[in-house]
Amino acid sequence: FFNTSKRKDTLKQQLKPEDTLGQIRLKMLAVCSSCDPRMDTIVEELLAELAAGRDEKIQLISRCKLDRFLYEQMQRCYGYNSDLPGIRDFAIELFKSCYAMATGGNVRLSTDALVLLKRWKDSRQFEESFEKLSSEYAEYLGIEADLDKRELRVLIDLDYFRIIDNKIISNLVSGVTKRTLSSGDVALWVRQRRQTHWYREYRHLYEAIDFAAQCIRAIDEANPDLESLADGIQRYCTTWYRIDQLYRKFVYHVRMSGSSLLLSTLADQIENLYSNTYLLKVNNRWQSYVDSTDKWDAPPKHLQKHFFTRWVQPFLDKDNKVYVIISDALRYEIGDELIGLIRQEDRYDAKLEPALAMLPSYTQLGMAALLPNKIIEIADNDTGTILVDGLSSQGTVNRNKILTLGIQKKNGTCIKAEDVMAMNRDDSGALVRENDVVFVYHNRIDSIGDKRESEERVFEAVEETLQDLLKLIKKLTAANASNLLVVSDHGFIYQNRPIDESDFTTNGADGDEVLYRDRRFILGKGLKETPGLRKFTSTELSLSGAVEVQIPKSIHRLRLKGSGSRYVHGGASLQEVIIPVIEINKKRQSDLTFVEVDILRSSSSVITAGQLTVIFYQVQPVTDKMQHRNLLAGIYSLTGELISDKQNLTFDLVAENPRERELQVRFVLSRKADDVNGQEVVLRLDEKVSGTTHFKEYKTARYQMRRSFISDFDL
Repeated sequence: FFNTSKRKDTLKQQLKPEDTLGQIRLKMLAVCSSCDPRMDTIVEELLAELAAGRDEKIQLISRCKLDRFLYEQMQRCYGYNSDLPGIRDFAIELFKSCYAMATGGNVRLSTDALVLLKRWKDSRQFEESFEKLSSEYAEYLGIEADLDKRELRVLIDLDYFRIIDNKIISNLVSGVTKRTLSSGDVALWVRQRRQTHWYREYRHLYEAIDFAAQCIRAIDEANPDLESLADGIQRYCTTWYRIDQLYRKFVYHVRMSGSSLLLSTLADQIENLYSNTYLLKVNNRWQSYVDSTDKWDAPPKHLQKHFFTRWVQPFLDKDNKVYVIISDALRYEIGDELIGLIRQEDRYDAKLEPALAMLPSYTQLGMAALLPNKIIEIADNDTGTILVDGLSSQGTVNRNKILTLGIQKKNGTCIKAEDVMAMNRDDSGALVRENDVVFVYHNRIDSIGDKRESEERVFEAVEETLQDLLKLIKKLTAANASNLLVVSDHGFIYQNRPIDESDFTTNGADGDEVLYRDRRFILGKGLKETPGLRKFTSTELSLSGAVEVQIPKSIHRLRLKGSGSRYVHGGASLQEVIIPVIEINKKRQSDLTFVEVDILRSSSSVITAGQLTVIFYQVQPVTDKMQHRNLLAGIYSLTGELISDKQNLTFDLVAENPRERELQVRFVLSRKADDVNGQEVVLRLDEKVSGTTHFKEYKTARYQMRRSFISDFDL
């Protein structure tokens, strides 16, 4: 060891006058291992070297005659004893014993070994070495065969091997598909897995399973009865929209997981339930009221053409500025998710109302109806263009003319979202300062969904849109915009699998003059009445002119060559015609709070074993403004030394039932706990100081350490 000046100099820097011979040897081990003089850090370095297929450090320890001392300390610290001691032998035993501790097998190491394994796998520095050795030793130890004998509840907290996640996911998929697991159990177990090592790798699979279970439950509980158009809108905005949301999230996470084969049976079940039990049945019932109405309207809900007078004009009348973001195909359930994201931001408040889109529910009419208007008319030609007060509403330039004329003495402009996002601070400030009303046009969902080659990515486009809109809102508020509206031109229907023949109407366009046709509507004159289509006059749709409209009933499509069929809009289904109107206001003062967490004490505050199970209680459910709290938990001596493993805990429970907001956590004591036997110790919850790597104490509870056996250890 002393043959090189570098090792001697490094050792000199660490030595203290009071060091014992054992402590000096430990520091020599640390110098050879290039780490701090602690057994856990030394072993972590040697395990990392083993995983990398190298042996320079362990060979140096051997040449320096420190190997015997190393294995003596491993025996004292972790209970490691072997006829052929070595790092690889220890690593295999480490995985074997820690797995056995949880499954009732043969344990040859101490609980300190479990503390070591948890620290090692949770370390960003060493996680790669943990994963490599874990995968290699899972095969040696026959973990896959052993897992077949284990119940899901036994494994739910274990994350020592990747294959454990494979087993849990397989069991969850089977349980949800066969309906042997409740959505509550699935949600709880998925939440528990979020704290585990491999969750990042399998996140989309876990989320897909959770959303599938929720979707099945929501469809089972849905009652498709309704009494009127207004009742249908109310029912949709209260409960049914959630099914579309859950289905969307399920499909999205299946696609992102890249494991569609694993989820194929479950996906087929979700598709059947969504399409046949929910989407078709609800819209068939809704269609009966669409057929019987003589005017497309549903008081007290507002028709889309009244958007400007109902939501925009009141701001202008009070000399307040307002900024309107129009996101193409942002259907109601996406708007619901968006307000949740907005309200999670500090000082932002938002509320959501539904409006009834114009028919047909396509972009040109929807965009026109949002502008100030007196007369809206479908052009009498084959373009599908919409005229507002005699002017074409096609494109941003024409819409800008209509807006300017409609607000008279006020200043206003229309602009694309990408142009706003490209602005520097001065330009965005000028946009807000110089205009009383700004219409910002955003188009991602419709541009992806409307193309046959990309329609299957529409739910990915939704996720991107939610982030786009958050950034756009923040960009405008950073430029001093305080009143914002987010609205849509229309919604859409999307079914993830190829459309069945039965979903296409057998009736085609027929009449004196067919002007324009799409997958969900026909424009023309003298259109013939046919059983599968609902015919409207312009007057019935609150439009001017002589153009008639036909729409396939319920969710049926018209065949259109070269066009996709899974993503459609233009018709009268609930998903197409209920649009969100979101009012956003930025406040001057912070309005976010965080849930409180209590430590539930048992009748005894005495620790008598090598483990301590604690129940933490999240006092409030998480809401938009009551946010989750992340805490770091551990047991410490009164001098501040950690004597257990550390647990990263996330308190993000949304349940109203207090019992469902309890979190049970097991702490494993290290050998250092023996040094404080008979003394008080502290269970401490620490919280990270925002924007730093530092922690502050959040809450504590004191316990008396009174264990019957103390191991003997002295370096």
